[in-house]
Amino acid sequence: MEDGCTEHAKAIKPIDRKSVHQICSGQVVLSLATAVKELLENSIDAGATSIDIKLKDHGAELIEVSDNGCGVEEHNFEGLTLKHHTSKIQDFSDLVSVETFGFRGEALSSLCALSDLVICTCHKSAAVGTRLVFDQNGKIVQKSPFPRQQGTTVTIQQLFYTLPVRHKEFQRNVKKEFGKMVQVLQAYCIISTGVRINCTNQLGQGKRNLVVCSSGSTSNVKENIGAVFGQKQLQSVIPFVQLPPSETVCEEYGLSYADLPQGFYNITGYISRSDHGVGRSSTDRQFFFINQRPCDPAKVSKVVNEVYHMYNRHQYPFVVLNICVNSECVDINVTPDKRQILLQEEKLLLAVLKTSLIAMYSGNVNKLDVNQTLQDAIGNIRNVSSDSFESSIAGLTNAFDKGTLSISKLREAFSIHHKTQSNSQHAKLNKGHIPSPSQKTLQAFFCVSSKDQNGVSQTVPCTSPEKREPLTPNLSQKNISFESDCDSGRVTTTAPDFDGDPSIPEILSNQSSEALTDSPDSPVDNGEVGPPVVLDNPQNMKSEFKEDGSESVSEKGQLYIDGCIPNSKRIKMQDNPVPIVNFTSGKLQADTVDAPINITKRTVPLQFSMSHLAKRIKRLNLQQTEREESEKYRRFRAKINPNENQAAETELRKAISKEMFAKMEIIGQFNLGFIITKLDSDLFIIDQHATDEKYNFEILQQTTVLQGQRLIAPQTLSLTAVNECVLMDNLEIFKKNGFDFIFDENAIVMERVKLISLPTSKNWTFGQQDIDELIFMLSDSPGVMCRPSRVRQMFASRACRKSVMIGTALNAHEMRKLVTHMGEIEHPWNCPHGRPTMRHIACLDMISQD
Repeated sequence: MEDGCTEHAKAIKPIDRKSVHQICSGQVVLSLATAVKELLENSIDAGATSIDIKLKDHGAELIEVSDNGCGVEEHNFEGLTLKHHTSKIQDFSDLVSVETFGFRGEALSSLCALSDLVICTCHKSAAVGTRLVFDQNGKIVQKSPFPRQQGTTVTIQQLFYTLPVRHKEFQRNVKKEFGKMVQVLQAYCIISTGVRINCTNQLGQGKRNLVVCSSGSTSNVKENIGAVFGQKQLQSVIPFVQLPPSETVCEEYGLSYADLPQGFYNITGYISRSDHGVGRSSTDRQFFFINQRPCDPAKVSKVVNEVYHMYNRHQYPFVVLNICVNSECVDINVTPDKRQILLQEEKLLLAVLKTSLIAMYSGNVNKLDVNQTLQDAIGNIRNVSSDSFESSIAGLTNAFDKGTLSISKLREAFSIHHKTQSNSQHAKLNKGHIPSPSQKTLQAFFCVSSKDQNGVSQTVPCTSPEKREPLTPNLSQKNISFESDCDSGRVTTTAPDFDGDPSIPEILSNQSSEALTDSPDSPVDNGEVGPPVVLDNPQNMKSEFKEDGSESVSEKGQLYIDGCIPNSKRIKMQDNPVPIVNFTSGKLQADTVDAPINITKRTVPLQFSMSHLAKRIKRLNLQQTEREESEKYRRFRAKINPNENQAAETELRKAISKEMFAKMEIIGQFNLGFIITKLDSDLFIIDQHATDEKYNFEILQQTTVLQGQRLIAPQTLSLTAVNECVLMDNLEIFKKNGFDFIFDENAIVMERVKLISLPTSKNWTFGQQDIDELIFMLSDSPGVMCRPSRVRQMFASRACRKSVMIGTALNAHEMRKLVTHMGEIEHPWNCPHGRPTMRHIACLDMISQD
């Protein structure tokens, strides 16, 4: 320690200005997209109405941005490319009211440090333009007259050449960088109304290819969308309709519905319809703006996609949303690229978005197209229904006539009819009303039939539990209580009619299951005859006993209910004892129950030794410690459990290499579906069908060349310029997937590529959606062989049918072949459908030998 202190510490010195400039500039300009964005924003801030962007070799060799803006005055030439020199703000407080894209004076200075920068500009007050050449520190090294019209042209050559590692990486991934740049450019083309933005790319000495273009004459965002993505995209979008947040959504985000500010946010834009096939397979066309500034609000994007997936689970929407808010409530000075923005009342914004999107999409679902046949059926129902039902169905008739009907309204109307019909039927039956033949049909639907003691069918209205009549006018609650669950859909039955006396109560046979489990002494209903129950009747009814003893009424008005009523259950008993009724000589005699029983207690001595207990506890603790020590050396800890599939696969990847599968010892086959293998001291179980299916699937993926079906007429794909470039660069991959194209270099953008052949395979058909998916995957991994998801599904189906099935007996050679194949594929851990192929069973060293 002392030796370290005696050493002379290095002196603290400032970094030289050139190194500081390069270090800081490398954090401002990160990619081709950032460089083009900064130059484009400068042109828009200068009031340009026409901006031309020219790239050579996707921007690796040259980037040129030319505009017809106001130009630069001569007295500003020196500070044009110096660090933190700007005309947009004077001090920190000006950040609140800044309305331009750029304001920190970092873009041109950083580009000077990372490339060779030349600016040609002409102000309206100047007679001739000026050409300025800058060094890496932003100093002017050459100044000369240059003829040009009013405006500015900025030329960048050899971007990132001062940072060797970044320059090499940029050249290696230049096409991917180019695709990201175009996506950023599309956002500015959409939101910049009245500005014509034109971008071209030139490969070598070839002709210039148009990349993206917007029409400067447009005055709204919708026309810009059509200019950038074509009219086909416009047909699938609907305007965003803003609504105030609902109480439910406010509660979800923890907002007070009563204290919400009004008019805090104003959201406009367009979004895809929720119909299947209208959306996109990726999020490549989602553009969000705050006060017309392109940004990446992660939470806003998440809410939009989550709501969209509620109505279209398999696709993503096309989104263009501009969020307008007071500039004092926004902080755009968070990151150098200004893509991350902080907002006040962000939860309010999310609540407004969620409520509005749900309202937009929920109005277009759950609708039925009603034909004339169904309308006639509704007319017949109205003819036979009651007056109350006619009033409730009247509103539905108008909806049927229009051709659509909401399911929720239909359900509501029939529930109203159910209640009114039940109540009216119950009243009419009590008055002795005889229904007409036409009404019997509906009554039969809403009523339950039962039989009396003579076998005559009776009709009992099924009323709601709230309106159900009591079982008896004055039922004693001291001895008995009823619990019914008629709402569960079970049928109720009535007690036999005692000599036609209407005052005898109806006995419900279906009681709640709680009556069976409330008391531990109550047995489960298994068909045995339970204890009889006494009901007190206020009217001193009398009845003669029948031979089978099925019913009787005592002289005191007690009704005997036998436990042998069909499908009957126990009736819940209260704490008070119930007298048991016995039949002796035709009279009722009551005995007491739960009589006390004298139990003789016996005392047994128990031997106990404290030392013996201490030794046993010590021995158990020692065994537990040994077990814990041995478990520290376990390689596999995940269990065979569906919830731990991911953890098990991670363990297997870390512990098992592909070479180990050939070294595994085959123990045998288990249950005609699984192979038991042993590697060192570990036992594994392998699903014979899943592992063979994964092997066959990967072989099909690698070797199958889909045959294309020639189209009668070429089909225009309406691809953007970037997607056209991706497609042309990966033609071989598309051909292996069965797609073939022709190219027309003289055609306009989005009409240069035409489809002439589609892959076909028995019942599987493919289309432009699969092409878009392939383009999206290849834009991230150019040149890598990949398949559309539907082609993968087809291969998975084929692999499943040709694989070894569960229940097939295998010999040792066949099992060895399947295990060896697992070491020859890329991902042997699960089958194409996600089922795990192998799991760890146990370690033989961990098994106790006791």
